[in-house]
Amino acid sequence: MKNFYKKLNNEEIQCLACANQCQIKNNQTGICSVRKNENGKLKLLVDNRPIAINLDPIEKKPLFHFFPRTEIFSFGTFGCNFRCAFCQNWDISQITKGKNNLESFLTALTELWPPQKIVNYCLENKIPAIAYTYNEPTIFIEYALETMILAHKNGLKNVFVSNGYQSEITIKEIVPYLDAINIDLKSMNEKFYQKICGAHLDPVLKNIKTFYQKGVWIELTTLLIPNENDSEKELKEIAQFIAHIDKNIPWHISRFFPAYQMENYPATSMEKLKLAYQIGKENGLNFVYVGNITQSSMENTFCPQCNAILVSRDGYNIKISDNFKKGQCLKCGAKIKGVWQ
Repeated sequence: MKNFYKKLNNEEIQCLACANQCQIKNNQTGICSVRKNENGKLKLLVDNRPIAINLDPIEKKPLFHFFPRTEIFSFGTFGCNFRCAFCQNWDISQITKGKNNLESFLTALTELWPPQKIVNYCLENKIPAIAYTYNEPTIFIEYALETMILAHKNGLKNVFVSNGYQSEITIKEIVPYLDAINIDLKSMNEKFYQKICGAHLDPVLKNIKTFYQKGVWIELTTLLIPNENDSEKELKEIAQFIAHIDKNIPWHISRFFPAYQMENYPATSMEKLKLAYQIGKENGLNFVYVGNITQSSMENTFCPQCNAILVSRDGYNIKISDNFKKGQCLKCGAKIKGVWQ
C-alpha cells in the first residue's frame, strides 16, 4: 500500500493524506493529532482502533439517493484535521488535541477492529455497506483504504462522510473503491473556514468537483449556523455552485443546535431552513432536503418533472412510492439520479 508521507530530512516528514500537508518533527503529530512522526516514519495512532461503531440507516449519513432503506456499518476514530467550533462529535474529533499520553489513552479506550473483522461482520450480518464516518476518515486513510479494498473484493459498498479535505494522492487511491461520499460544504466564505474550522475553502470546492468528475456518487451537506453562514447571499452562492456542477446533486440543509464552542448560539429557525430550501429550489437544484427537523415534507424526494412524491421520509421511517421503480418515476417516466436498488 502507498505511503501517505514523505521524508524531508532526518528529523521531519511531510504527511500527504490531506490538504494540510503537515510537516511533522520527530515524536510530534500533525494537526489531526493521530498521525505521528516516529523516527522518520509515519505511525497511525488509531490504526485498527475505532472509538465508535454502529449500525445506522443509510439516510443518517445523510445519503438519500444511495441504496435507500438499507443498513450501513459505521465507524470512526479519534482526531480531525479541522477544528470546527460547532462540531457535533467534538468528544471524539477534538479530544485528542494536546494530549501528551495519547497512545496509552487510545490503547486503554479502544477495542481492535482490523479490516478483516469489519468485513467479516458485514458479510455474516448481511450489511451491504461500510461508512467511514463520525470523524474525518482522511486522517485514518491507511486503515480506511485497507478496509475499503477488502470490502470491495467482497462485494460491499464503501461510503465516506467527509469534510472534503483530501489530498490529490488520497483521492487517487480511494476512488477505485469509493461508491459514495457526503461532503460538508460548510460555507462559501473563506473567512468562515479559517476562523471557525481552521481550514480553507478552495480545496473543498476543488475536491467536490473532482469526486463528481470521477463518478463517485456525491451528496452535500450544509449545517446552517445563525449569523455565520446563513445569509441569503451565501445560500444562493452555495446553491448556484452545486447547480453549476449538476442540478441533480442532493443538497442537505441541516439544522444547527448549540454544541461545543458554540453553545451560546441559538438553534436555526424554521423560517431560515424554509428560506434555504426555497433558495435551493429557485436556483435550479432538483433535490433539496432539510434535516434535523421532524415531520416535514422538506425531507421527501419529489420528481423534478411532475412533482410526484417518490420517497417520503419521517425521520428514519422511509416509504418508497409505488410510482418509483429502479430510479424512474412511473408517472412521467423521468429518470432520477442516484444509486438505487
